[in-house]
Amino acid sequence: MQEVSARKRIWGWFFFDWASQPYHTLLVTFIFGPFFAGVAAEYYMSLGSDGDTAAAQAQTLWAWGMAVAGLLIAFGAPVMGAYADTSGNRRPWIIWFSIMYVIGSAALWFTATDGSNLYWMLAFFAFGFIGAEYALIFINAQLPDLGTEQEIGQISGSGFAFGYAGGLLALAILLVFFAEQGNGKTLVGFDPGMGLLDAEHREGTRAVGPITALWYIVFMIPYFRWVKMPVVATKHSSTADALRVLGKSIRDLKHRISLSAFLGGSMFYRDALNGLYTFGGIYAKGVLGWPVTQIGIFGILGALAAVVFSWVGGKLDKRFGPKPVVIAAVWTLIAVCFVVINMSREAIFGVALPEGSSLPDIIFMSCGMLIGGMGGILQAASRSLMVRHADPDAPTESFGLYGLSGRATSFIAPILIGVTTTITGSARLGVSPVILLFLIGLILLHWVNPKGDQTKEEAPAA
Repeated sequence: MQEVSARKRIWGWFFFDWASQPYHTLLVTFIFGPFFAGVAAEYYMSLGSDGDTAAAQAQTLWAWGMAVAGLLIAFGAPVMGAYADTSGNRRPWIIWFSIMYVIGSAALWFTATDGSNLYWMLAFFAFGFIGAEYALIFINAQLPDLGTEQEIGQISGSGFAFGYAGGLLALAILLVFFAEQGNGKTLVGFDPGMGLLDAEHREGTRAVGPITALWYIVFMIPYFRWVKMPVVATKHSSTADALRVLGKSIRDLKHRISLSAFLGGSMFYRDALNGLYTFGGIYAKGVLGWPVTQIGIFGILGALAAVVFSWVGGKLDKRFGPKPVVIAAVWTLIAVCFVVINMSREAIFGVALPEGSSLPDIIFMSCGMLIGGMGGILQAASRSLMVRHADPDAPTESFGLYGLSGRATSFIAPILIGVTTTITGSARLGVSPVILLFLIGLILLHWVNPKGDQTKEEAPAA
């Protein structure tokens, strides 16, 4: 068999981001999430709730669904990573998690527009989401083998940029050919699915599920063809051995201050970022009253910004290192959150707006671009910083811990948003807890060594 070149292997690795990104872009944030919130709000109104209360109830339901999925990911991720490292066989895991991805996303086609199967659809969404996140652990663990320490940051940033480009293209296809506006036509005036889908039953929008599944199946082919797993001798393969190794790694964290601080800090700021991704489209639907197609345009701009910023962030990572890049991105996102929670259709920072003003739309579109751009930078630079702390003998286990840190508190943002939304009765104020999570993450980053801790521990940069 002809040996795959290093360059082609990197491109094969990039294709996982391209293949998997639509779950986040189309389902979590810009198409299915807002659609689900709209269906849920109409369902609650049919039960007697007023408009604002129904929107808050819909946001709360989505929040609890994401919280449960986050808990399952958090507790399973490090065990999966440890098991893969002790068994030495990783590809079957990626295949099984890919099957979860495909089943979970494809099933969303059956979402009933009357809200009669909301809980079933939320369960299928969570099932696919868990598969996507578990697969990502194994993909991230391959990053250290793709280049030198100086190259890793740029490779990580380019991978995220390529993935966001895939999400952007998928979103554009959905908006042009499938997702209906209020008039039953797509953004450019086509009938959904070129007339093959029923707009009255929202089949164009519901098609986002099977399209996401098909996209993944097709574009994972380059990954499986070009990314070859090293053959590792199998010594241990039992769950007990995996748990033993994992337990030792967790106990050893008390001796690795930089890694512990990084995992703790990223645990909070990545949870905050996921909160923004999860509720950005729902905020636009519930607070500003945007239709799905306008939310889709919002998504295109955010994804386009993510492509550009992720690539630029990779260059900055290569020049300055990942830690300062992470810090700058977090501060920018805090500023964006402060603007978002102080804006409504009627006023901005308490200043009343004339009726019908488009200023909130313009500002939120700009905020969406910054969320997408800074989010791309933050994820890519964080992955690069994790490589500097990863155990070269057990990379999947290390990234399992990274997955744990990214999901161990993933229920906190949805719960805090759900509780705050319930208490205030406002979908706008409900997203305010993410600022606190970002700030906690920044504080913990103070103890992170920019060069990692696989060599001699150095004092962190001030």
